[in-house]
Amino acid sequence: MENLIIKKAYVSDVLQIQAIARQTFSETFSDVNSEENMNKYLDESFAIEKLTTELHNSSSHFYLAVLDEKVVGYLKLNTADAQTEKENQNALETERIYVAKEFHGKKVAQALYAQAEQTAQELKATYIWLGVWEKNFRAVSFYTKNGFVQFDTHIFRLGDDEQTDLMMKKVLL
Repeated sequence: MENLIIKKAYVSDVLQIQAIARQTFSETFSDVNSEENMNKYLDESFAIEKLTTELHNSSSHFYLAVLDEKVVGYLKLNTADAQTEKENQNALETERIYVAKEFHGKKVAQALYAQAEQTAQELKATYIWLGVWEKNFRAVSFYTKNGFVQFDTHIFRLGDDEQTDLMMKKVLL
């Protein structure tokens, strides 16, 4: 993937973020969730207004994975009060790493994760943490391979379905 570029995303990229977010979330979870719950989540979580607000938040950081001018994945990081759970102010949350299904296994997620680590170093974060659905075995394996360990669980609501996320962290040196 020598032509892969990871670039910071801005408010002007909101439509690209919305498109890749809806695509990748659907590809990852639509087979194991009801259509009603998926539609509700996609409409609420990836609404232009919500994404625009998140992009304006200086404690959130978005990055796009671009291959030959096509967005194939994205990353969302949160610091301070933007974190989805009350974690340490010096922690960095990786809220989303999503890659289009056709690019799974092609090191795109690894490149996005490398950006997360670089951002953590720049921000002098003491650790990186995330929540990952317990039944997303591919993602759990990816994070474990990258040195994350489970430290807790929390509930993730997808429509009217309560799902268990594993909370994982990697302490930085």
